[in-house]
Amino acid sequence: MKNIEIDEELYQYIATNTQYIGESASAILRRLLNFGLEAKDSATVVEAVTVNEISDKVEVSLKVDQPVVSIKTAGIIKPEAVKLVKAVAESHETVFNFINKEELAMQRGAVGRFLLILAALYRAHPEQFGVVTEISGRDRLYFANSENKLAESGSSTKPRQIPESPFWVITNSNTTRKKMMLTKASISLGYSDIDVEKIRELL
Repeated sequence: MKNIEIDEELYQYIATNTQYIGESASAILRRLLNFGLEAKDSATVVEAVTVNEISDKVEVSLKVDQPVVSIKTAGIIKPEAVKLVKAVAESHETVFNFINKEELAMQRGAVGRFLLILAALYRAHPEQFGVVTEISGRDRLYFANSENKLAESGSSTKPRQIPESPFWVITNSNTTRKKMMLTKASISLGYSDIDVEKIRELL
């Protein structure tokens, strides 16, 4: 039996790779490592750390200050594969790397917080952020890559540019609608249900 302690950063990384509610730790790791892992307990998601060796059919307990997850390997997991997952995790940015809660707290209204959260989402995912332009209501666009597109989609939309991005968003909606827009944007960018809730509550 070998115990591997994992830190919060990689825990968050693997959590963002959850594809559906209740997905097990072994399923997430199987996708990330491309190995056939058999889970004995899938109570939490985990982070890989550098280890010298995980040999054939050895049982591994991973602890993250939450319930222990035990995974039995079906074959040999090479150290290089584990290191590869860690390298991917370190290069993977999420919105939480760019959120400044003090700056959010200084905003007087929901519009300011809304724009800051969207700006953080853009900085975390500049290449993928364009998917939010597909989000719309029944009769108007919510996001666009120009002010004119939003103005043409409805009256009194009050378009504002998302800071440090080429995208615009309507701002005349109520807080509930803004939370819905953040929810749809976060889902479109691949966030898990848990993280979507965290992002929504920042508003």
